Amino acid sequence: MNFEVAEESLNQSLFGVIVQYQGEVVGMGRVIGDGRIYFYIQDIAVLPEHQNKGIGKLIMETIQEYLKENAPEKSFVGLFAAQGKESFYNKYGFKKHEGMTGMFGVIQDKDVK
Repeated sequence: MNFEVAEESLNQSLFGVIVQYQGEVVGMGRVIGDGRIYFYIQDIAVLPEHQNKGIGKLIMETIQEYLKENAPEKSFVGLFAAQGKESFYNKYGFKKHEGMTGMFGVIQDKDVK
């Protein structure tokens, strides 16, 4: 994670959700993308001591409502699930698709292509 650009990245989100408990942020999630065809659910996170209390569900339901109201018909909505968390996202209609493999890369050296 490049923390030098994290705040700017968060500010570029299409939509964001934070959940606070006693003045402390305990959960978050956001939507990134072009706002017309491609939407990605990103950074769904709940502090470990606040997990299994419905916070992740609240975040996802809020994001789903945003997408329902703002994503045009036939938009692509994607996400990467952490290993072992796939069943959480399955409840919201996300699943693996035959013939498609999620892939990503990370820029390590600005001179490498």
